[in-house]
Amino acid sequence: MAYQRYADTLKEKYGEKVYKIPINLPVTCPNRDGNCGTGGCTFCSDVGIGYEMLDTKIHIQDQLKKNIEYIGKRYKANKFIAYLQNFSNTYMPLETFKEVLGQIRYEGLVGISISTRPDCIHEDYLRAIQAWQAETGYDVCIELGLQTMNYHTLKHINRGHGLSEYLDAVLRIKRYGFEICTHLILNLPWDNLDDVVENAKLMSVLEMDYIKLHALYITKNTKMGRQYEAGEFEMISKEEYEERVIAFLRYLAPEVVIQRIIGRAPEEYTLFANWNTSWWKIHDEIIAQMVDQGLQQGDLCDYRNGKALGKFMTKEEA
Repeated sequence: MAYQRYADTLKEKYGEKVYKIPINLPVTCPNRDGNCGTGGCTFCSDVGIGYEMLDTKIHIQDQLKKNIEYIGKRYKANKFIAYLQNFSNTYMPLETFKEVLGQIRYEGLVGISISTRPDCIHEDYLRAIQAWQAETGYDVCIELGLQTMNYHTLKHINRGHGLSEYLDAVLRIKRYGFEICTHLILNLPWDNLDDVVENAKLMSVLEMDYIKLHALYITKNTKMGRQYEAGEFEMISKEEYEERVIAFLRYLAPEVVIQRIIGRAPEEYTLFANWNTSWWKIHDEIIAQMVDQGLQQGDLCDYRNGKALGKFMTKEEA
């Protein structure tokens, strides 16, 4: 395989296939409610990414039961990761967050993945996760939505935080030993190939555990949707997106695991999504190009550990 696949990593770690189980909490984001901003990210809809999730009114244990029974039966799975997915899942009072963690226990669970924003990482919350982990023995991964290291683009999409908040969050999380997954969008209209490569380099030097890549989709009834309809920007072609993914993978350290290289969204909610092409077809085209050209994840990752000093070292030392 041309890149380190998440499914393979999970199977190697747990001895069998592991599936993520989405948990939908009644949360929002700090740049929606006026704390850090209003309106949210320009690409984000009122439901976030919760298109196919259970209602937030359903108790966490019931969500776990229903989803595990369905996915377990459909895929003959026995091990699962609880996935707090939609919006910012640490953006709540600390005591409420502890109560949420206390409800996440179920037969077959091996871990939790908590999706949140860099500006929603705080030492007290990390300590709460650490205490919960000590009680349950579950593995912990915190998923941070960065989208791009280009802080000009972050401002343009009303992200509500910059690059420094992301770096602060990563360094704090690492002190607790939790795994980290960073989400990146490789075809934001204000980013170019240089930004894509720099994203890969940043992830490598930070020794990121996992990466989740997205192709930007334009959702109806959003600010970005209105900008798109008004012709204020154009989307890059499918071929250029594939080129960007390949470049990202080549510059990314070979040990970083890729959770996905493209996502999907229901057609009824979008004005633009994946060039009207199925996500798996784009995925397969990317892999085919890499295999045909003999390319691999990390084959251009030669920029760490004082690259300029290589001229003074033997090949073995370098």
